[in-house]
Amino acid sequence: MMSDAIMSQGWSIFVIVLIVINLAGCGWLIWWTMHMRTDDQVEGDESTGHVWDVDLKENNNPLPKWWLNTFYLTLIFTVIYLVLYPGFGNFTGTLGWTQEGQYVEEVAASDAKFGAVYAAFGDASIEDLANNPDAVRIGKNTYDNFCAACHGADARGAISYPNLTDNDWLYGGSGAAVLQTIRNGRNGIMAPFGAVTGADGANEIADWLLADNPDDPSAAAGKARFMSSGCIGCHGINGEGNQALGAPNLTDDIWLHGGTKERIAAIIMNGINNQMPAQLDVIGEDRARLAAAYVLSLSKGTD
Repeated sequence: MMSDAIMSQGWSIFVIVLIVINLAGCGWLIWWTMHMRTDDQVEGDESTGHVWDVDLKENNNPLPKWWLNTFYLTLIFTVIYLVLYPGFGNFTGTLGWTQEGQYVEEVAASDAKFGAVYAAFGDASIEDLANNPDAVRIGKNTYDNFCAACHGADARGAISYPNLTDNDWLYGGSGAAVLQTIRNGRNGIMAPFGAVTGADGANEIADWLLADNPDDPSAAAGKARFMSSGCIGCHGINGEGNQALGAPNLTDDIWLHGGTKERIAAIIMNGINNQMPAQLDVIGEDRARLAAAYVLSLSKGTD
């Protein structure tokens, strides 16, 4: 799509000259190929005089007229297009078309078409919309178009992309919390603790987090490390997490960034950042609410 930004006068002239040369060159080339090149032609013969394999000759025939006329029509179309639409340097075209204007028109048409549909859900809470089949259906369409690329078509996520079908919520599972995440995005930061714990300490903490027996000596040492290294400031004394900070619950078997000992120890050592981009400017308030309703409906009935 052609940008609406005005280029400098020098660049505009350069683009215009380049287009004119190309169009003229294409027109001349088409005209030239329509005529038999008599200078290459052998007298009394339609060949160029080039012969292969004893009797295989290269003829000097012009291209078919219908084919050449198609090229002429293409050139005519190009000229008409450059008269009507921007593309010829700073000349904006006689129709006054711009990509911003086209976008505004399409958004206005969409709002006029779907405004009444969204208005029907305007006063309901996200929790109520999550129980409304029509709202959930429309919310799923929004999810499929804007969210599935990261969280998956089934919303079960992947490494570093949360599963939206369970009840493990980093920032809380209320309608307001889910809507805020979709509207404004989230920026989860796990600070690096390698300078505090060292490699041995990080491995001990990982042992404690994954231990089936918390009284195992390595697990017990890991718990002591956890308590003394500052981890409790975000994850709590027992590692149950803090939704106000987006700090994960470390006592369940859900690991957003991978649950092996090596992976957990590496995250403790080096930290990790994870971002959910804000979607409000992309999908608008109405679709954000319905998408939140759909996401909330996915975890209904799960433990």
